[in-house]
Amino acid sequence: MDLYRKPKKLPGQLENCELCDKRFTVTPYNKAGPDGGLLCTPCGKEMMKDAKAAEKAKKPAVRKGRRKIESNRLDGLTFRGSKTLQQLCIQKLAAHAEDIEEFGDMPDHIMGRLSEIFSKKRAMTSNTFKLFLQPGMDTVAIHEAAYLETEDYDQIFAVVPNIRKLALRNCCQFKDSNMEYMIEKAQRLTDIQLLGANLVSNDKWIDLFIARGHDLKSLKVEWLDAAFDDQAVEALVTFCPNIERLKIERCKQLGVESIDALTRLHKLQHLTLRFFQEVPIERVINLIGHVGANLRTLCLEHFLDGSDEPNDNILEAIHTTCHKLEKFRFTENHECTDQGYTNLFTGWANPPLRYADVNSTRDLDNANPEGPQDNPVGLATNGFLALMQHSGSALEFLDISSCRHIGYEAFAHIFDGEKQYPRLQEINLSFCPVVDTQIVAGIFRSCPKIKKVVTFGCFQVMDVVVPSGIVLIGAPKAQDAIEQFGEVVMDFQETMKGLDAAGRVAPVGA
Repeated sequence: MDLYRKPKKLPGQLENCELCDKRFTVTPYNKAGPDGGLLCTPCGKEMMKDAKAAEKAKKPAVRKGRRKIESNRLDGLTFRGSKTLQQLCIQKLAAHAEDIEEFGDMPDHIMGRLSEIFSKKRAMTSNTFKLFLQPGMDTVAIHEAAYLETEDYDQIFAVVPNIRKLALRNCCQFKDSNMEYMIEKAQRLTDIQLLGANLVSNDKWIDLFIARGHDLKSLKVEWLDAAFDDQAVEALVTFCPNIERLKIERCKQLGVESIDALTRLHKLQHLTLRFFQEVPIERVINLIGHVGANLRTLCLEHFLDGSDEPNDNILEAIHTTCHKLEKFRFTENHECTDQGYTNLFTGWANPPLRYADVNSTRDLDNANPEGPQDNPVGLATNGFLALMQHSGSALEFLDISSCRHIGYEAFAHIFDGEKQYPRLQEINLSFCPVVDTQIVAGIFRSCPKIKKVVTFGCFQVMDVVVPSGIVLIGAPKAQDAIEQFGEVVMDFQETMKGLDAAGRVAPVGA
């Protein structure tokens, strides 16, 4: 039948459109109609739109933004089930941030939550920033201040004259002029947290401590590169005798003299330190000997003296001096041995810890990744057993990630389903290679209040049944969601009855 069809017109000839019968000049770009004729340009475009819509409808629905969803889950911004009215209202406010004139009279915890969400969405600008300033407030917390200008910081102290607590993160445009204005206007400041304030000179830090030091009770500074050196710390110690909470992390200008100066802060109750430079262990031991007796929080991160030989003296000093700790963090250390951790927790006069973080304490010898057999470097089997024996009854948070020298028998003994840890709510076991499905199932049985279990890098955790109300983060299969939620089909005890020893669903009649 193709022999009897009318031949198609060549470019430059006239033809009638197959659909609308309009006369048009043929070009090489005219589309073919459904019956083999040619279409004019408008009809050809409409046919292409219809074809694309039909093709899009045939494609399976693709879940978009998975990376964003998983990021929100890890930040605690995504929850299972229907959202509360409060959550919906907060999200609606954040979505229309530029259209809001004022928040009105809101509770402090709602204002704090809004500040967190605005910071997370990078919506904290010079316009929206003003919404969080009210004359009657005593606390201003901006968790992402990178988009604020220098003039914006002065508004804090002009609008909120009675401010007591100030927390600014990533305040990269906070300068000497802002520090001067804060010293002049903020007469009641007791709590200061400035992260990334690299444009404040060393002299202005000293001026702050001289002017407001007697009232200052809490100071947190982090990520300071060009200023805040040993002289600033000396001024802090001299003019701020009532400091109770001190956090100094990642300040590149600090050296050994700062460690010596801090020994004179006898009212310290919470101390967090992280230095770039290597610090002789004797200086840290001297610091603990002077301030450790009153400490309730002790966080020493990445403290190394550069020695190649193992040294447990710092743990021994903590065991001897610190008897009031509730929170203990000692991380990224490859110089203390398992025997040192065992001695620390064995017979320790300190009450059981509420918060324990000893992640990344392991041997870094690539030639011998398993470490010494007799006395491994870092928290290993005996140290972990001693830790749980001492603090298991009160622990609420436990982080032993990357403590790869803890043996399987220790995990199986601690989380056997019979021993109970009634307050443990969150545990991080990431990159402990021996952790498997049975260990995770034992955690579910031994920890009745557990809410979050993190198992990144634990590739033997497979097919575990997650009870209701618990989230398991770090699934080894890339195609699965990064977290597994327990379905609300039965209560916790009934779920436990339905599991076998390996954490799988028991067969019918088992």
